[in-house]
Amino acid sequence: MPAETPLTPIQAVATRRFLIGWWPWRSAGYLLTTLAVGGVAFAGLAVLAGPWLGAAALVLGREPGDTWPHPALVGLLLVAGALLLAGGGPLVTLPLAALERFRLRLVDTRPVSSARRRPSWPGFGAWARTRYTDPATWRELAYAVLLASVLPATALVALVVPLGTAAVSVAAPLILRTDPGPVALLVTQVGTPEEALPFAAVGVALVPVCAYVYALLAGAHAALARELLQSRGRTELSDELVEVARSRARLFDLFEAERHRIERDLHDGAQQRLVTLTMQLGMTRLDLPADSPAAAQLDKAHEQAKQLMSELRELINGIHPQVLTDRGLPGALPGLAERCSIPATVTAELPRRLPSPIESTAYFVVAEALANVAKHSGAANATVSARTEGSLLVVEVADDGSGGAAPEHGTGLTGLADRVAVMAGRMEMSSPIGGPTLLRVELPCDPSSPQSG
Repeated sequence: MPAETPLTPIQAVATRRFLIGWWPWRSAGYLLTTLAVGGVAFAGLAVLAGPWLGAAALVLGREPGDTWPHPALVGLLLVAGALLLAGGGPLVTLPLAALERFRLRLVDTRPVSSARRRPSWPGFGAWARTRYTDPATWRELAYAVLLASVLPATALVALVVPLGTAAVSVAAPLILRTDPGPVALLVTQVGTPEEALPFAAVGVALVPVCAYVYALLAGAHAALARELLQSRGRTELSDELVEVARSRARLFDLFEAERHRIERDLHDGAQQRLVTLTMQLGMTRLDLPADSPAAAQLDKAHEQAKQLMSELRELINGIHPQVLTDRGLPGALPGLAERCSIPATVTAELPRRLPSPIESTAYFVVAEALANVAKHSGAANATVSARTEGSLLVVEVADDGSGGAAPEHGTGLTGLADRVAVMAGRMEMSSPIGGPTLLRVELPCDPSSPQSG
Protein backbone atom coordinates (compact mmCIF):
# COMPACT_ATOMS: atom_id res chain seq x y z
CA MET A 1 0.00 0.00 0.00
CA PRO A 2 1.30 3.52 -0.70
CA ALA A 3 2.47 5.54 2.26
CA GLU A 4 0.09 8.16 3.56
CA THR A 5 0.92 11.77 2.70
CA PRO A 6 2.29 13.55 5.79
CA LEU A 7 0.09 16.34 7.07
CA THR A 8 2.55 17.98 9.48
CA PRO A 9 6.36 18.34 9.72
CA ILE A 10 6.45 15.90 12.65
CA GLN A 11 4.85 13.26 10.43
CA ALA A 12 7.15 14.19 7.54
CA VAL A 13 10.42 13.67 9.45
CA ALA A 14 9.68 9.93 9.59
CA THR A 15 9.54 9.64 5.78
CA ARG A 16 12.48 8.81 3.55
CA ARG A 17 12.01 11.78 1.21
CA PHE A 18 11.87 14.39 3.96
CA LEU A 19 15.17 16.12 3.13
CA ILE A 20 14.38 16.41 -0.59
CA GLY A 21 10.80 17.57 -0.09
CA TRP A 22 9.25 20.91 0.78
CA TRP A 23 8.74 20.32 4.49
CA PRO A 24 12.17 21.67 5.63
CA TRP A 25 11.58 24.88 3.65
CA ARG A 26 8.01 25.25 4.86
CA SER A 27 9.16 24.71 8.45
CA ALA A 28 11.93 27.30 8.10
CA GLY A 29 9.47 29.75 6.55
CA TYR A 30 7.05 29.19 9.40
CA LEU A 31 9.77 29.93 11.97
CA LEU A 32 10.91 33.03 10.07
CA THR A 33 7.40 34.43 9.86
CA THR A 34 6.99 33.67 13.56
CA LEU A 35 9.63 36.31 14.25
CA ALA A 36 7.69 38.94 12.29
CA VAL A 37 4.26 38.04 13.67
CA GLY A 38 5.74 37.78 17.16
CA GLY A 39 7.03 41.35 16.83
CA VAL A 40 3.55 42.56 15.87
CA ALA A 41 2.02 40.68 18.80
CA PHE A 42 4.60 42.14 21.18
CA ALA A 43 3.90 45.68 19.98
CA GLY A 44 0.14 45.27 20.33
CA LEU A 45 0.31 43.76 23.81
CA ALA A 46 3.00 46.23 24.93
CA VAL A 47 0.57 49.08 24.29
CA LEU A 48 -2.04 47.38 26.43
CA ALA A 49 0.51 46.52 29.10
CA GLY A 50 1.79 50.12 29.26
CA PRO A 51 0.80 50.59 32.93
CA TRP A 52 2.71 47.42 33.83
CA LEU A 53 5.77 48.72 32.03
CA GLY A 54 5.41 52.00 33.92
CA ALA A 55 5.25 50.16 37.25
CA ALA A 56 8.32 48.14 36.32
CA ALA A 57 10.19 51.33 35.38
CA LEU A 58 9.34 52.91 38.73
CA VAL A 59 10.62 49.90 40.66
CA LEU A 60 13.59 48.80 38.57
CA GLY A 61 14.73 52.28 37.51
CA ARG A 62 15.18 53.52 41.05
CA GLU A 63 18.67 54.86 41.70
CA PRO A 64 20.53 53.90 44.90
CA GLY A 65 19.40 56.16 47.71
CA ASP A 66 16.12 57.10 46.03
CA THR A 67 12.94 56.49 47.91
CA TRP A 68 10.69 53.61 46.88
CA PRO A 69 7.66 54.56 44.82
CA HIS A 70 4.43 54.71 46.74
CA PRO A 71 2.86 51.21 46.94
CA ALA A 72 -0.54 52.63 46.10
CA LEU A 73 0.80 54.07 42.84
CA VAL A 74 2.43 50.78 41.87
CA GLY A 75 -0.73 48.86 42.76
CA LEU A 76 -2.85 51.29 40.76
CA LEU A 77 -0.64 50.82 37.71
CA LEU A 78 -0.77 47.03 38.06
CA VAL A 79 -4.57 47.04 38.34
CA ALA A 80 -4.88 49.44 35.40
CA GLY A 81 -2.61 47.24 33.30
CA ALA A 82 -4.62 44.13 34.14
CA LEU A 83 -7.89 45.86 33.28
CA LEU A 84 -6.50 47.29 30.04
CA LEU A 85 -5.05 43.93 28.98
CA ALA A 86 -8.23 42.06 29.86
CA GLY A 87 -10.43 44.64 28.16
CA GLY A 88 -8.41 45.32 25.04
CA GLY A 89 -6.64 41.98 24.70
CA PRO A 90 -9.45 40.25 22.81
CA LEU A 91 -9.59 43.15 20.35
CA VAL A 92 -5.91 42.55 19.54
CA THR A 93 -6.15 38.77 19.48
CA LEU A 94 -9.10 38.58 17.06
CA PRO A 95 -7.12 39.56 13.92
CA LEU A 96 -3.96 37.93 15.28
CA ALA A 97 -5.71 34.57 15.75
CA ALA A 98 -7.17 34.79 12.23
CA LEU A 99 -3.68 35.46 10.85
CA GLU A 100 -2.23 32.53 12.80
CA ARG A 101 -4.92 30.13 11.53
CA PHE A 102 -4.06 31.22 8.00
CA ARG A 103 -0.31 30.91 8.63
CA LEU A 104 -0.81 27.45 10.10
CA ARG A 105 -1.39 26.14 6.57
CA LEU A 106 2.37 26.32 6.00
CA VAL A 107 3.02 23.40 8.35
CA ASP A 108 -0.38 21.75 8.86
CA THR A 109 -2.51 20.88 5.85
CA ARG A 110 -5.51 19.86 7.94
CA PRO A 111 -8.38 22.38 8.02
CA VAL A 112 -8.66 24.56 11.11
CA SER A 113 -11.65 26.73 11.92
CA SER A 114 -12.33 29.42 14.46
CA ALA A 115 -13.49 28.30 17.87
CA ARG A 116 -15.28 31.55 18.69
CA ARG A 117 -19.01 31.58 19.32
CA ARG A 118 -21.30 33.83 17.32
CA PRO A 119 -23.41 36.46 19.11
CA SER A 120 -26.97 35.33 19.64
CA TRP A 121 -28.36 38.73 18.63
CA PRO A 122 -27.02 41.80 16.76
CA GLY A 123 -25.40 44.77 18.43
CA PHE A 124 -22.13 45.68 20.07
CA GLY A 125 -23.37 44.65 23.52
CA ALA A 126 -24.13 41.14 22.39
CA TRP A 127 -20.82 40.96 20.56
CA ALA A 128 -18.85 42.12 23.62
CA ARG A 129 -20.69 39.78 25.95
CA THR A 130 -20.08 36.82 23.64
CA ARG A 131 -16.41 37.67 23.12
CA TYR A 132 -15.58 38.19 26.78
CA THR A 133 -17.46 35.12 28.02
CA ASP A 134 -16.15 32.80 25.34
CA PRO A 135 -13.31 30.51 26.56
CA ALA A 136 -11.87 30.58 23.03
CA THR A 137 -11.16 34.32 23.45
CA TRP A 138 -8.94 33.73 26.46
CA ARG A 139 -7.18 30.80 24.82
CA GLU A 140 -6.37 33.11 21.92
CA LEU A 141 -5.09 35.73 24.37
CA ALA A 142 -2.85 33.13 26.04
CA TYR A 143 -1.49 32.17 22.63
CA ALA A 144 -0.87 35.85 21.82
CA VAL A 145 1.17 36.23 25.01
CA LEU A 146 3.26 33.18 24.04
CA LEU A 147 3.63 34.53 20.51
CA ALA A 148 4.91 37.83 21.86
CA SER A 149 7.48 36.24 24.17
CA VAL A 150 8.53 32.58 24.19
CA LEU A 151 7.77 31.43 20.65
CA PRO A 152 9.80 34.06 18.72
CA ALA A 153 12.76 33.63 21.09
CA THR A 154 12.69 29.86 20.60
CA ALA A 155 12.40 30.24 16.83
CA LEU A 156 15.31 32.70 16.75
CA VAL A 157 17.58 30.35 18.72
CA ALA A 158 16.61 27.40 16.54
CA LEU A 159 17.23 29.34 13.33
CA VAL A 160 20.54 30.94 14.33
CA VAL A 161 22.43 28.47 16.53
CA PRO A 162 22.53 25.25 14.44
CA LEU A 163 22.72 26.98 11.06
CA GLY A 164 25.24 29.55 12.31
CA THR A 165 27.41 26.81 13.80
CA ALA A 166 27.28 24.87 10.54
CA ALA A 167 28.13 27.97 8.48
CA VAL A 168 31.09 28.96 10.66
CA SER A 169 32.44 25.40 10.70
CA VAL A 170 32.24 25.09 6.90
CA ALA A 171 33.80 28.52 6.34
CA ALA A 172 36.58 28.11 8.94
CA PRO A 173 39.24 26.69 6.53
CA LEU A 174 38.68 29.62 4.14
CA ILE A 175 38.78 32.15 6.98
CA LEU A 176 42.07 30.76 8.30
CA ARG A 177 43.65 30.93 4.82
CA THR A 178 42.96 34.66 4.51
CA ASP A 179 43.18 35.68 8.16
CA PRO A 180 45.60 33.53 10.21
CA GLY A 181 44.73 33.20 13.81
CA PRO A 182 42.69 31.00 16.10
CA VAL A 183 39.01 30.55 15.38
CA ALA A 184 36.58 29.25 18.02
CA LEU A 185 34.75 26.18 16.71
CA LEU A 186 32.28 24.30 18.87
CA VAL A 187 34.14 23.71 22.17
CA THR A 188 37.69 24.35 21.00
CA GLN A 189 39.88 26.65 18.92
CA VAL A 190 41.80 25.91 15.72
CA GLY A 191 44.64 27.87 14.17
CA THR A 192 45.27 26.32 10.74
CA PRO A 193 43.10 25.36 7.78
CA GLU A 194 44.16 21.73 8.16
CA GLU A 195 42.93 21.64 11.74
CA ALA A 196 39.63 23.18 10.65
CA LEU A 197 38.89 20.58 7.95
CA PRO A 198 37.28 18.02 10.33
CA PHE A 199 35.09 20.76 11.73
CA ALA A 200 34.09 21.71 8.18
CA ALA A 201 32.91 18.13 7.64
CA VAL A 202 30.94 18.35 10.88
CA GLY A 203 29.42 21.60 9.61
CA VAL A 204 28.29 19.93 6.40
CA ALA A 205 26.71 17.14 8.45
CA LEU A 206 24.89 19.72 10.55
CA VAL A 207 22.98 21.09 7.55
CA PRO A 208 20.44 18.20 7.38
CA VAL A 209 20.27 18.27 11.19
CA CYS A 210 19.06 21.87 10.88
CA ALA A 211 16.21 20.68 8.65
CA TYR A 212 15.07 18.19 11.27
CA VAL A 213 15.36 20.77 14.06
CA TYR A 214 13.27 23.25 12.08
CA ALA A 215 10.61 20.63 11.30
CA LEU A 216 10.31 19.40 14.88
CA LEU A 217 10.12 22.91 16.33
CA ALA A 218 7.66 24.12 13.68
CA GLY A 219 5.54 21.00 14.21
CA ALA A 220 5.45 21.56 17.98
CA HIS A 221 4.54 25.24 17.47
CA ALA A 222 1.78 24.25 15.04
CA ALA A 223 0.39 21.68 17.47
CA LEU A 224 0.25 24.34 20.18
CA ALA A 225 -1.45 26.79 17.82
CA ARG A 226 -4.04 24.19 16.79
CA GLU A 227 -4.73 23.31 20.42
CA LEU A 228 -5.34 26.91 21.46
CA LEU A 229 -6.92 28.36 18.30
CA GLN A 230 -9.33 25.58 17.32
CA SER A 231 -12.44 24.59 19.20
CA ARG A 232 -11.79 21.61 21.43
CA GLY A 233 -15.44 20.67 21.30
CA ARG A 234 -15.34 20.50 17.49
CA THR A 235 -12.21 18.39 17.59
CA GLU A 236 -13.82 15.93 20.01
CA LEU A 237 -16.99 15.87 17.92
CA SER A 238 -14.93 15.22 14.79
CA ASP A 239 -13.15 12.33 16.51
CA GLU A 240 -16.49 10.91 17.62
CA LEU A 241 -17.88 11.16 14.09
CA VAL A 242 -14.82 9.37 12.72
CA GLU A 243 -15.28 6.59 15.27
CA VAL A 244 -19.00 6.34 14.43
CA ALA A 245 -18.12 6.04 10.73
CA ARG A 246 -15.57 3.34 11.48
CA SER A 247 -17.97 1.38 13.69
CA ARG A 248 -20.66 1.64 11.02
CA ALA A 249 -18.20 0.30 8.45
CA ARG A 250 -17.34 -2.59 10.78
CA LEU A 251 -21.02 -3.40 11.21
CA PHE A 252 -21.46 -3.33 7.45
CA ASP A 253 -18.56 -5.76 7.02
CA LEU A 254 -20.08 -8.09 9.63
CA PHE A 255 -23.44 -7.88 7.88
CA GLU A 256 -21.86 -8.69 4.52
CA ALA A 257 -19.97 -11.66 5.98
CA GLU A 258 -23.15 -13.00 7.61
CA ARG A 259 -25.09 -12.57 4.38
CA HIS A 260 -22.42 -14.47 2.46
CA ARG A 261 -22.60 -17.26 5.05
CA ILE A 262 -26.39 -17.52 4.75
CA GLU A 263 -26.16 -17.52 0.96
CA ARG A 264 -23.53 -20.26 1.03
CA ASP A 265 -25.52 -22.41 3.48
CA LEU A 266 -28.69 -22.10 1.41
CA HIS A 267 -26.85 -22.82 -1.83
CA ASP A 268 -24.80 -25.76 -0.59
CA GLY A 269 -27.39 -27.13 1.84
CA ALA A 270 -31.10 -26.50 1.33
CA GLN A 271 -30.91 -25.97 -2.43
CA GLN A 272 -28.94 -29.16 -3.05
CA ARG A 273 -31.32 -31.23 -0.93
CA LEU A 274 -34.30 -29.70 -2.73
CA VAL A 275 -32.75 -30.54 -6.11
CA THR A 276 -32.25 -34.14 -4.95
CA LEU A 277 -35.87 -34.31 -3.75
CA THR A 278 -37.16 -32.97 -7.07
CA MET A 279 -35.15 -35.54 -9.00
CA GLN A 280 -36.43 -38.37 -6.78
CA LEU A 281 -40.01 -37.24 -7.25
CA GLY A 282 -39.51 -37.13 -11.02
CA MET A 283 -38.00 -40.62 -11.11
CA THR A 284 -40.74 -42.02 -8.87
CA ARG A 285 -43.40 -40.57 -11.16
CA LEU A 286 -41.97 -42.59 -14.06
CA ASP A 287 -42.62 -45.82 -12.14
CA LEU A 288 -46.36 -45.14 -11.68
CA PRO A 289 -49.12 -45.56 -14.26
CA ALA A 290 -50.01 -42.21 -15.79
CA ASP A 291 -53.75 -42.62 -15.03
CA SER A 292 -53.41 -43.67 -11.37
CA PRO A 293 -54.52 -41.33 -8.51
CA ALA A 294 -51.03 -41.49 -6.95
CA ALA A 295 -49.46 -40.26 -10.21
CA ALA A 296 -51.64 -37.14 -10.19
CA GLN A 297 -50.69 -36.34 -6.59
CA LEU A 298 -47.04 -37.03 -7.37
CA ASP A 299 -47.18 -34.72 -10.39
CA LYS A 300 -48.58 -31.99 -8.16
CA ALA A 301 -45.85 -32.52 -5.53
CA HIS A 302 -43.18 -32.53 -8.26
CA GLU A 303 -44.41 -29.20 -9.67
CA GLN A 304 -44.53 -27.66 -6.18
CA ALA A 305 -40.97 -28.83 -5.52
CA LYS A 306 -39.77 -27.27 -8.78
CA GLN A 307 -41.60 -24.03 -7.95
CA LEU A 308 -40.09 -24.02 -4.47
CA MET A 309 -36.63 -24.59 -5.95
CA SER A 310 -37.12 -21.63 -8.28
CA GLU A 311 -38.22 -19.42 -5.38
CA LEU A 312 -35.25 -20.56 -3.31
CA ARG A 313 -32.92 -19.76 -6.20
CA GLU A 314 -34.42 -16.26 -6.41
CA LEU A 315 -33.99 -15.87 -2.65
CA ILE A 316 -30.34 -16.87 -2.84
CA ASN A 317 -29.82 -14.55 -5.78
CA GLY A 318 -31.37 -11.71 -3.76
CA ILE A 319 -29.05 -12.34 -0.84
CA HIS A 320 -25.92 -12.20 -2.98
CA PRO A 321 -26.08 -13.02 -6.71
CA GLN A 322 -23.46 -15.46 -7.89
CA VAL A 323 -23.07 -13.60 -11.17
CA LEU A 324 -21.89 -10.54 -9.21
CA THR A 325 -19.12 -12.61 -7.66
CA ASP A 326 -18.19 -14.29 -10.93
CA ARG A 327 -18.47 -11.47 -13.48
CA GLY A 328 -18.63 -8.27 -11.46
CA LEU A 329 -21.02 -5.36 -11.80
CA PRO A 330 -21.04 -5.15 -15.64
CA GLY A 331 -22.08 -8.81 -15.82
CA ALA A 332 -24.71 -8.58 -13.08
CA LEU A 333 -26.59 -5.41 -14.08
CA PRO A 334 -28.07 -6.78 -17.35
CA GLY A 335 -29.75 -9.53 -15.32
CA LEU A 336 -31.56 -6.90 -13.26
CA ALA A 337 -32.70 -5.17 -16.45
CA GLU A 338 -34.05 -8.45 -17.86
CA ARG A 339 -36.08 -9.14 -14.73
CA CYS A 340 -37.51 -5.60 -14.68
CA SER A 341 -41.15 -5.44 -15.82
CA ILE A 342 -40.48 -2.44 -18.08
CA PRO A 343 -37.82 -2.17 -20.82
CA ALA A 344 -34.49 -1.15 -19.29
CA THR A 345 -31.15 -0.62 -21.01
CA VAL A 346 -27.80 -0.95 -19.24
CA THR A 347 -24.50 0.76 -20.01
CA ALA A 348 -21.58 -0.27 -17.81
CA GLU A 349 -18.21 1.30 -18.59
CA LEU A 350 -15.98 -0.29 -15.96
CA PRO A 351 -12.48 -1.20 -17.15
CA ARG A 352 -11.79 -3.60 -14.26
CA ARG A 353 -13.22 -5.13 -11.12
CA LEU A 354 -13.94 -2.88 -8.16
CA PRO A 355 -13.83 -3.79 -4.46
CA SER A 356 -16.56 -6.27 -3.54
CA PRO A 357 -18.41 -4.00 -1.05
CA ILE A 358 -18.61 -1.25 -3.69
CA GLU A 359 -19.97 -3.61 -6.35
CA SER A 360 -22.46 -5.12 -3.91
CA THR A 361 -23.74 -1.71 -2.82
CA ALA A 362 -24.11 -0.51 -6.41
CA TYR A 363 -25.91 -3.71 -7.42
CA PHE A 364 -28.54 -3.53 -4.70
CA VAL A 365 -29.02 0.20 -5.28
CA VAL A 366 -29.85 -0.51 -8.93
CA ALA A 367 -32.07 -3.45 -7.94
CA GLU A 368 -34.10 -1.32 -5.51
CA ALA A 369 -34.22 1.63 -7.92
CA LEU A 370 -35.57 -0.51 -10.78
CA ALA A 371 -38.12 -2.06 -8.44
CA ASN A 372 -39.30 1.44 -7.50
CA VAL A 373 -39.47 2.44 -11.17
CA ALA A 374 -41.60 -0.60 -12.01
CA LYS A 375 -43.98 -0.16 -9.04
CA HIS A 376 -44.42 3.59 -8.68
CA SER A 377 -43.24 5.61 -11.69
CA GLY A 378 -45.56 4.56 -14.50
CA ALA A 379 -42.56 4.78 -16.82
CA ALA A 380 -42.32 3.18 -20.23
CA ASN A 381 -38.54 2.96 -20.31
CA ALA A 382 -35.62 3.05 -17.90
CA THR A 383 -31.86 3.36 -18.31
CA VAL A 384 -29.02 2.28 -16.05
CA SER A 385 -25.43 3.48 -16.40
CA ALA A 386 -22.32 2.68 -14.37
CA ARG A 387 -18.95 4.30 -14.93
CA THR A 388 -15.89 5.50 -13.10
CA GLU A 389 -15.03 9.19 -12.79
CA GLY A 390 -11.63 9.55 -11.20
CA SER A 391 -11.84 7.84 -7.82
CA LEU A 392 -15.65 7.55 -7.91
CA LEU A 393 -18.01 4.89 -9.15
CA VAL A 394 -21.01 6.76 -10.57
CA VAL A 395 -24.28 4.85 -11.00
CA GLU A 396 -27.33 6.52 -12.56
CA VAL A 397 -30.87 5.14 -12.92
CA ALA A 398 -33.26 7.22 -15.04
CA ASP A 399 -36.85 6.73 -16.14
CA ASP A 400 -39.46 8.65 -18.16
CA GLY A 401 -42.20 8.25 -15.58
CA SER A 402 -44.40 10.73 -13.78
CA GLY A 403 -41.77 11.81 -11.24
CA GLY A 404 -42.53 13.07 -7.77
CA ALA A 405 -40.35 10.51 -5.99
CA ALA A 406 -39.39 11.55 -2.45
CA PRO A 407 -38.14 9.75 0.67
CA GLU A 408 -41.28 10.61 2.65
CA HIS A 409 -43.39 8.68 0.12
CA GLY A 410 -42.02 5.40 1.42
CA THR A 411 -40.40 4.19 -1.82
CA GLY A 412 -37.25 2.90 -0.11
CA LEU A 413 -35.15 5.96 -0.90
CA THR A 414 -34.16 6.40 2.74
CA GLY A 415 -32.87 2.85 2.85
CA LEU A 416 -30.91 3.45 -0.34
CA ALA A 417 -29.37 6.62 1.10
CA ASP A 418 -28.40 4.76 4.28
CA ARG A 419 -26.78 1.94 2.29
CA VAL A 420 -24.80 4.45 0.23
CA ALA A 421 -23.80 6.45 3.31
CA VAL A 422 -22.28 3.35 4.91
CA MET A 423 -19.77 3.28 2.06
CA ALA A 424 -19.07 7.03 2.50
CA GLY A 425 -20.94 7.69 -0.73
CA ARG A 426 -23.51 10.26 -1.83
CA MET A 427 -26.96 9.90 -3.39
CA GLU A 428 -28.75 12.62 -5.35
CA MET A 429 -32.18 12.54 -6.96
CA SER A 430 -34.02 14.77 -9.39
CA SER A 431 -37.71 13.88 -9.70
CA PRO A 432 -39.94 16.85 -10.54
CA ILE A 433 -43.68 16.35 -10.85
CA GLY A 434 -44.31 15.07 -14.35
CA GLY A 435 -40.87 13.51 -14.64
CA PRO A 436 -38.38 12.46 -15.67
CA THR A 437 -36.59 10.97 -12.63
CA LEU A 438 -32.83 10.61 -12.27
CA LEU A 439 -31.16 8.83 -9.35
CA ARG A 440 -27.39 9.38 -9.11
CA VAL A 441 -25.13 7.54 -6.67
CA GLU A 442 -21.43 8.23 -6.15
CA LEU A 443 -19.32 5.67 -4.32
CA PRO A 444 -15.65 6.31 -3.52
CA CYS A 445 -13.34 3.62 -4.82
CA ASP A 446 -9.95 3.17 -6.44
CA PRO A 447 -10.42 1.97 -10.01
CA SER A 448 -6.76 0.93 -10.20
CA SER A 449 -6.91 -1.36 -7.19
CA PRO A 450 -7.08 -5.09 -7.73
CA GLN A 451 -10.25 -7.02 -7.07
CA SER A 452 -10.74 -7.33 -3.37
CA GLY A 453 -12.86 -10.38 -3.52
